[in-house]
Amino acid sequence: MSDNNGRTWQSKPMMPDFVTGLPHGYRREPVTSVVDGFTGRLLTIVNALDTPGLDPKINEPPVAQQTYYLRYRVSEGGGRSWLFDEPVVQVGGFTAQHPFEGVWIGKNAIYLGDLGCIPIVTRTGRVLLPVQTTPLGPDGQLWNPNGGHSYTDVLVLRGTWTNGARLAWRATQRLVGNPNRTPRGLIEPTLAEFSDGRILMVMRGSNGGQADPHYKLPSYKWFAFSSDGGETWSAPEPWGFEDGSTFFSPSSMSALFRHSSGRCFWVGNLAESNCQGNLPRWPLVVGEVDSRTLKLKRSSLLAVDAPTSADQSRGRLDLSHCTLIEDRKTKQIVLTYPRSYNAYQSNEWATVRLAVRPAKPRLLPSPKSR
Repeated sequence: MSDNNGRTWQSKPMMPDFVTGLPHGYRREPVTSVVDGFTGRLLTIVNALDTPGLDPKINEPPVAQQTYYLRYRVSEGGGRSWLFDEPVVQVGGFTAQHPFEGVWIGKNAIYLGDLGCIPIVTRTGRVLLPVQTTPLGPDGQLWNPNGGHSYTDVLVLRGTWTNGARLAWRATQRLVGNPNRTPRGLIEPTLAEFSDGRILMVMRGSNGGQADPHYKLPSYKWFAFSSDGGETWSAPEPWGFEDGSTFFSPSSMSALFRHSSGRCFWVGNLAESNCQGNLPRWPLVVGEVDSRTLKLKRSSLLAVDAPTSADQSRGRLDLSHCTLIEDRKTKQIVLTYPRSYNAYQSNEWATVRLAVRPAKPRLLPSPKSR
């Protein structure tokens, strides 16, 4: 924890400690957080597994696709202490084992995909949490039509604060991908709200797998938008530039980020040619989202990082799993990510600071020219 804008740091125990004493094999993985500007509360979302005996060293264990569920923590002291750690369950007759319609923990899972799945607080004070869930087929088993690593749909959970500093949760419209166009479905949603109230969602897709062994399908990011506060969403379509053209992006996380200037930025991987599943996860780019079209401004693209000659001897380079915050004093965007080598066998951390100009005002035509 730092109390001086990151100049110095100190380690303090969690108060209370929600982890010590859990049975061996249980997991609590805090993934993303948001500060609610209306209430001052810090909300943290946790991927959880209650799996006795599961080796904690196994990364992404297959059983997680059936047993992942969500918990949330709330702090009114900036993370110095926490009020509770509880499951995310829809109000109205749902339970921890059946937290939302179509989700039965032990049969299928609901979880955060990656660091871009950041909760947002809308201008009306509602919390929107973008998550993914593994769907069930007609036989009641996990549905994975193309035999990929996983197959997921996307849900947005809507939270309303109660008097007890808890959130009353409800799932909104489920977003379903076309497995013939994105063989692993829709993955790792990220959200941003714009000044006109529309909410943009950008999602990871994929090509490859049994349905596309030669990677003929275009490697897109996918998007949808909502005009009613996240209640309903447009049909998912390939995301692209404001001129209507699309771009290639591997199956990797991305993140939308609203800056205090009012501008919205996207960080992710953007490739010159069609990708092959997860690869290549470079270069890492940042670009501005056009507030009118909700598409990426081609002219704004900035390549943040790419392989260099010094990287060649260290194995495959992956540039992903990034986090973004805004420095409260300088207003710079602080982008932090691992430069991962040799199929994630080793990492070194990079921090990039990006200065942001104020948004240019939109000039209205004079009365005579209207």
